[in-house]
Amino acid sequence: MPPLRTALLQSSGIPGSVARNTEVLDTAARRAAAAGARLLICPEMFLTGYAIGGDVPRLAEAADGPAARDVAEIAVRHRIAVHYGYPERDGDTLYNAAQLIGPDGAALANYRKTHLFGGFEQRWFTPGEQPVVQAELDGVRVGLMICYDVEFPENVRSHALAGTDLLLVPTAQMHPFQFVAESLVPVRAFENQLYIAYVNRTGQEGEFEFVGLSCLAGPDGVVRTRAGRGEELVLADVDPALLAASRAANPYLRDRRPGLYGSLV
Repeated sequence: MPPLRTALLQSSGIPGSVARNTEVLDTAARRAAAAGARLLICPEMFLTGYAIGGDVPRLAEAADGPAARDVAEIAVRHRIAVHYGYPERDGDTLYNAAQLIGPDGAALANYRKTHLFGGFEQRWFTPGEQPVVQAELDGVRVGLMICYDVEFPENVRSHALAGTDLLLVPTAQMHPFQFVAESLVPVRAFENQLYIAYVNRTGQEGEFEFVGLSCLAGPDGVVRTRAGRGEELVLADVDPALLAASRAANPYLRDRRPGLYGSLV
């Protein structure tokens, strides 16, 4: 199975403008596809911006709404899968969500953030209840998660036990918590023997200062690509052969003793 070339779009787009952010996404998809990528990953709440306050109800859309159809057209036009964050509306309930669209325009998976961070998210969103959401892409089992979710070891371990090969984590990671991108994410990848794509916003947005530092970390704990602090599109490969070899050599999951961990729940 050939490696899955993966593109990470580090950008805050234009907060408050879905139309402008869709244009940014289209340009990034064209560039990523030209570089051989089969998957483009965008940050948390990319379609609308993160610091949108009371505009959340106005900008939120259904998972199959107009913005999703626009993203599907982009995916088909450039023959690339697209994973993007957005505020989802389901009736009167709002979720901080992320959706994966296949290169044929089909919706492959939709995930609702299970661990909400801070007063802004807790005010406007309802936490999701499904911790493991997966899809298949080019033979790779892809798992979906959002930002704060990755900081809970039980969350990532659940994906490892469910067979996730590549964990997509769009994020809005802010100062002073850059150690998450720098240290925690590579360790999570190693201890769970999977790839993690951690894709951040950048710059000042309202009261938040996003730190960038998007990365793709491998099951050996090595970061395959790392963005800086500004707007950037970076690429790296998810290699199924390396993943298989690493899992064969690393005994973490085989040596677990679940019977000792009952107190965790």
